Amino acid sequence: MERIVIGREAWVVVCDGAKALFLRNNGNAQLLDLAVVETVTQSDEPSREQGTDRPGRAHQSMGEARSAMEETDWHEQAEADFLKEIAERLGRMAQSGEIENLVLVAPPKALGILRPQLSAEVEAVLRAEVAKDYVKMPVPEIEKLLAA
Repeated sequence: MERIVIGREAWVVVCDGAKALFLRNNGNAQLLDLAVVETVTQSDEPSREQGTDRPGRAHQSMGEARSAMEETDWHEQAEADFLKEIAERLGRMAQSGEIENLVLVAPPKALGILRPQLSAEVEAVLRAEVAKDYVKMPVPEIEKLLAA
């Protein structure tokens, strides 16, 4: 893995489909001192708790055949909506000039959802992406892993 340079006042956003940590480096590139600026979470209920009923059934136009429709994965949809909100928030922060350097840390699946949602302003300040799931780790551990 290529070494990531996280300069002073750079932002590190660590997220997955249910939680996001907005961190700012108060140290320098050699000695990271990530401070939590904000933590954003959403409920992480399983799809069975979010759905309301059995999936529907379709009747063929000719004959007696019926088939089941695929059930919506409400959990996956909630995660995608949450990541879209994070991307919109990053866009507002980049547009206002609050973020000048950004490192994005998320699991590969979350990065795949985030990338198409990122605005041109965010892409202009994005310095690196790390395809790892660090969101449940304590901040000192995240610092060690990013500094390595």
